[in-house]
Amino acid sequence: MRLLIHIPIVHSQADMGSSSKDVERAYIDQKGHQAWQESRRAIAEFWQNLEQVVLSLDIDFSRVRLYQDGLPVCGHEAEIVRDLAKAGGSNYRILLDLMARGAMLEGTECPELLLKEYELLKASMLKRKDADNEGLSQTSSLTAKELLEERDSFIARRIDETLQPGEIGMLFLGALHNAVDVLPPTIESIMLMLSQEDNVSKPSGRLE
Repeated sequence: MRLLIHIPIVHSQADMGSSSKDVERAYIDQKGHQAWQESRRAIAEFWQNLEQVVLSLDIDFSRVRLYQDGLPVCGHEAEIVRDLAKAGGSNYRILLDLMARGAMLEGTECPELLLKEYELLKASMLKRKDADNEGLSQTSSLTAKELLEERDSFIARRIDETLQPGEIGMLFLGALHNAVDVLPPTIESIMLMLSQEDNVSKPSGRLE
């Protein structure tokens, strides 16, 4: 059996790359500037707590492979992580710390599917500005669901292809994903997540 630690995440603004400003404008238009600021504070606190827990896990990190939501298989994965960490991405700062401890970084997603998602997001932002496009929005939602399923299938295959016996995978994955549900039975998964009290539910003892 191979072990995968599934870490559900929420994305920070830095994680969103070139689409971050569009997301910010859409959020503020819908819920207001104060709600946006409160959401940023909550997300920052989430990452602070998660970072403390992940880095305190009793694991031989030289046996760990890292898988990241939104990180394409491209041959430049480490460079992408470094750049996004410098831009303030808490998720990517954690990845850098784990890599410094010996963990191996893996490209996780299909670049073509990520591009399709970006194009769909841009189109969706434009449609929200037109209240007469309700039917088109429903069609986009269906397409987004199908695209997410394709991404999850690719992520699961990627983990299956790269995670070796005796290794531990760590998958940082957005809450809407279901990639863990389509993993092969030869991979055992456990979840690490924050509780409502800002404590963290995590495995006890050393993970082997």
